[in-house]
Amino acid sequence: MFRRSLIAGTAGALALPAILRAQALPKVTIGMSGWTGFAPLTLAEQAGLFKANGVEVETKFVPQRERNLALASGALNCVVTTVDTMILWASTIPLVQVLVLDRSHGGDGIGARPGIGSFADLKGKTIAVDGPGTSPYFLMAYMLRENGMTVKDVQTATLAPQPAAQAFAAGQFDACATYEPYLSTVRGLGADKAKVLATTLDYPCIVDTLAFQPAFIAANPEAVRRVVKSWYDAVEMIKAEPEKSFEIMGRRVNQSAEAFKASAGFIEWMDAAKNKDYVANGLPEFQRKAHLVQRETGVVRQDVDLSKLLDTRFVA
Repeated sequence: MFRRSLIAGTAGALALPAILRAQALPKVTIGMSGWTGFAPLTLAEQAGLFKANGVEVETKFVPQRERNLALASGALNCVVTTVDTMILWASTIPLVQVLVLDRSHGGDGIGARPGIGSFADLKGKTIAVDGPGTSPYFLMAYMLRENGMTVKDVQTATLAPQPAAQAFAAGQFDACATYEPYLSTVRGLGADKAKVLATTLDYPCIVDTLAFQPAFIAANPEAVRRVVKSWYDAVEMIKAEPEKSFEIMGRRVNQSAEAFKASAGFIEWMDAAKNKDYVANGLPEFQRKAHLVQRETGVVRQDVDLSKLLDTRFVA
């Protein structure tokens, strides 16, 4: 009995510093959506990984159009979205990216009629695509720019990703810009009706990151570091226990483990090694290109200081 009490007391004493550290750190509230790329944040929360790293974190589903406003008001102190959207938000409020979450791995793309063999063939054609400021519109503009064209070279019909793919499948429009699972509608039409002209495997331009306001980072660097560490732990858990991880992540968005696994096949979650390499060798140039696209399309109306948009010390 005495020995058990001694062991319990020792374990409690060892755990005490971690508890005290957690209490000293502010609660982190992350604004996100049910997008598959963000799901390891759900895993970190529901599998206790944030707690194990001594930081209290709550993830909240907040619509994209409201996420930056919630960050500015203080209702959130952390947000996740695409790099192109981060640039848009940074044109009006201060924010700093600290971690790359995922990259689209063929999950976003442009479907076209069989006779369209290249981007040059899109000139004068009509593309069904969501409006300016959305990821499908950015993807379209980015891919056109990479092929020496601009959005002025095409006609656009404003439709959200699902209706865009549905209308295209019904025989309307020359092309559509969409993402999974709707892009698979195009894939399934058959070569006589449609083709996938390009995806993010060809042009890796849909990248999601996690950002805080600079004042929060300055006041709470340890909390930021532990959030990043928890993301890495979640990605490693997916590798080690995929079925359990898919079940937890799928449940949050009312999907089976199998359905969630299928959707995950079109994205690439970024672990510590991939973060370190991409932040050093890919992200700066991609941000430069994304900024140009956002300015040239008029989505962003003033230059954003990209040097202040990324803090690399937490991924090292």
